[in-house]
Formats: sequence, structure tokens, C-alpha cells
Amino acid sequence: METQVNYNFYPNKEVTIISAPFSAGQRNGGVEKGPKYLLKHGLKEDLEALGWKVSLEEPLKDSGLDLPPSEISQEIFEAGNSRMRNPTIVGQATEKIFETVKSVAHKKVFPLTIGGDHAIGMSTLAGFLDAYPDACVLWIDAHADINTPDTSPSGNLHGFPVSFAMGLKRDLWHKQFDWLDNARTKLLANRIAYIGLRDVDAGEKVILRELGIAAYSMYHVDKYGIAKVVEMALSKINPSGKSPVHISYDVDALDPLFTPATGTPVRGGLTFREGMYIVEAVAETGNLAALDIVECNPDLAISNVHEFDTIAAGCAIAKSALGETLV
Repeated sequence: METQVNYNFYPNKEVTIISAPFSAGQRNGGVEKGPKYLLKHGLKEDLEALGWKVSLEEPLKDSGLDLPPSEISQEIFEAGNSRMRNPTIVGQATEKIFETVKSVAHKKVFPLTIGGDHAIGMSTLAGFLDAYPDACVLWIDAHADINTPDTSPSGNLHGFPVSFAMGLKRDLWHKQFDWLDNARTKLLANRIAYIGLRDVDAGEKVILRELGIAAYSMYHVDKYGIAKVVEMALSKINPSGKSPVHISYDVDALDPLFTPATGTPVRGGLTFREGMYIVEAVAETGNLAALDIVECNPDLAISNVHEFDTIAAGCAIAKSALGETLV
């Protein structure tokens, strides 16, 4: 059923699905298959049924950047006490995704980016902020993804996207990320809030505290309820209630009972309904203007049921964000 929600930034209800089948930001093969499975599950047709005009962009097509980790040359870049894995291929892929998101957003079309691992978040944030410098971000995730090259225990770049979008520790970056200097606007600390955190690295905790970033863990969800947490988060990052909101949604924010086929599952997460409520509530404000759905990994499913549940949850996030209602 088509929603009555007004999408303030997209009165013509046009959305571009940006397929980002990318996995080199971490070490589990299969997450590059996420976009194909989401589309096979009927994502495009479901959005069309909700009244959206849907197009598809594939910035990594025929680039050779969408290979699983087992098929790429592994690279470790070290500088002093900093470390990152596969910076060349990650930098090349994220630059292509950035250019596509930027182009779509400047055309006043809703960018729906489907991954792929969460390294692509540096692209989606930078591209969207280029078109909407006053945008704010809700990062829905079990993890903060704000490591810098000198704080990351693993060096996996899917744990870096927020810090890169903010320009943190710029002197430690690999040259392949110089493209981020071309982004019009850096993400500011008072323009991002987290919901669903429950596995945060020690160095990330320091960054969050020092920068005063609004971070709502599962403790806050349990204490206040999801509706109050969303309200508190939006009041922090969008006090005027007029700025566009970009949601970057890692499916591991949901409890593994609901999304078992993901690379870094953490017990004690959001229920399915809590997860859907977040995007429904933001859509209801009229300010939802961009969405990422990442870290669906069909290869990590131990059964067809696990695969179906995870992919179905990813599609449900998109449908709930873009207007699916019960009545």
C-alpha cells in the first residue's frame, strides 16, 4: 500500500538503486553478492509498487573491483603505528561509488545504495553531503565504524568509513583516498548519531567521547524504548527539523535471530520491529533523503532460511523507509 508520507526532498518520488557489490573492506567473501540477492528478491519491483520511479546504477560494473577477497591481491599498508588492509582497491571502488551517489543526489533523486560491505559508507556520506551540505546522518549499526588507521585492531576498512567521511587523522591515509579531499563537505560530529551500538573498539570509544558524538547503544534502546531513542537522536543532529537525513543501515544492527547471514553478527541487537520503526519514523518526518543497506552476506547463511531471512530483512528496511505501511 502506498504511503501518505511526504518525502520533502523528492516530491516526484524518484529513486536510484546504486548497486555496490564490494567486499574488500573486510575478509569474508560473499558480501559482494548482497546487491544481486536483494534485487533478485524483488527490491526494485516492490519500490515501484510503492509509487516510486526506480532506476539502477552499477558504478562497479566491469571494473574488476567487485571480486571476493579470495580473488584479489591482499595488501597491507602501514605507516608508523597505523595499518589498513587493501587500501588501493577500496579507494578505487569507493571513489566510483562516491561519484555515482554525488551525481544522483545532485539530480534530486533519492540515492538507495545497496552493498556490499560498510566501507562504501565513506562514499555514500561524502557523495550525499556534496549535494546537501546541511545533511545529517543516522548510523544504524552494532559497530561504530569510526576507527582511524592508528586505532583499528584489524585494519579492515569497513571499520573506517565514518572517520574518513569526517576527515579524521588525514595525515595517516593512503594516497588512494585523496578523492575524499574533493568532497564539498566533511561530516561534522554534531551531525551524526548512532543507534544500536553494542560492539565498539576501545579507540572508537575515545573518539566518540572526545568529539561528543551522540551514540545510543542497546542499553539506551532497552532503557528508553526505540521511539524515544529515535526522537533523541534526531533532536541532537537535526534540531531545526528541516535538514535532510541520510540513514546508513548495517543489517548487523538487528539481532542475529533476524539477520544471521552477515559478517560480524553480535547478539543482543534490535528486534525486527525496532529496526523497521527507525526508518519508518524518520520517513514520517519527511526528511529521509538517502539510505544505505549493507553487509548482507548470502555465503554466510548456514541454511536457505538464514539466507532468506537476511535478504528479506534488507528489503524490508528499504520498503519501510520508502513508504510501506500496514494500513
